[in-house]
Amino acid sequence: MARPPEPAAPRGAAPAGPAALAGEAVAGYLHEHAADFLRSLKLHGESGADTAAADRAARALRRSARRIGGTLHTFRPLLDPDWADGLRTELDWLSTTLAQEHACTSRLTLLLDALARLSGTAPVPHQTTGATATASTTVAGPLPAGAARAGALLERQLTLARTRAHSAALGALGSARFHALADAVTLLSSDLPLRPLAASRADDILLPVAADAERRLLEGAAALPLGRAGHPYNADALVPLLAEPGPASGEEAQDAPWHRVRRLLRLHRYALEVLEPLRPGGTPPALTRAGLLLDRHRDAAEAAGAAAVAARTPRIAPATAYALGILHADQRHEVEAARFAFQEVWPGSLAVRTRTP
Repeated sequence: MARPPEPAAPRGAAPAGPAALAGEAVAGYLHEHAADFLRSLKLHGESGADTAAADRAARALRRSARRIGGTLHTFRPLLDPDWADGLRTELDWLSTTLAQEHACTSRLTLLLDALARLSGTAPVPHQTTGATATASTTVAGPLPAGAARAGALLERQLTLARTRAHSAALGALGSARFHALADAVTLLSSDLPLRPLAASRADDILLPVAADAERRLLEGAAALPLGRAGHPYNADALVPLLAEPGPASGEEAQDAPWHRVRRLLRLHRYALEVLEPLRPGGTPPALTRAGLLLDRHRDAAEAAGAAAVAARTPRIAPATAYALGILHADQRHEVEAARFAFQEVWPGSLAVRTRTP
């Protein structure tokens, strides 16, 4: 991989208070994370054979890429729209590409741990929500000998997927497309194409723009079936043998609004970070907890899909398919448990963090 550009020196923090200019506040945040991006890229290039260091650097790259991209999205009215949209597209591509290897590793660990728990070779963890406790106590119990083969099949499939994702990440980091992105982030550290609106007072511009992100989050959460999530999931409904479970289109359709709210919550959290010099206080604890639950929801939904894909492998033994069916059902229970817990912590309305007091 070609030597990455040296990280630009981070700019000073944007002036705090209502007299700060909107463009200064956004530029200060973007400068900070552009410097983090380039620093992480440098560390990744220096990691060599140290896979743990490379993984930490890749995570830091994704973290900075998500924050830069989210800020370009939320505060787009202050920026040149074509430039912001183009850079955000490239940052999304990089973040998605780098995330795949970590996702495969985490998914395999989650599924093997769940399979061990369900087959009785690992203790059932203590649960705190009625939905999760119902799922664990109803589905848990010795599985047929197919559990071992199911675990081996999952390990083969997800290890292969992880290897391909690793190769894709290395290819992306060595590509001309990535080097063009790194050059764009380097310029972002020193030259931000702002529109005239950015010369206005920060309170007058940033608070209403961030309030739009908050409104989209509230509307997305209001559209969720929280009334159904408010009752523990009926675990008995998923116990029947699932010889050929599939990530049914119905499941995917049900999951999509929750994934959308997860993305909207992330954008809202990044907007609060931009506003921190103006409105100190950080992310409210209820939103932090809600975000963790939506992460758990996403992980369980994707794990259930991986179990379903494995169950559709041609010519596997019925006992293996049965074990994968129970595993699929278990992870769908985890999806429902996360929804149940989310509706318990969701505030329903957000404190007036993004509005002028």
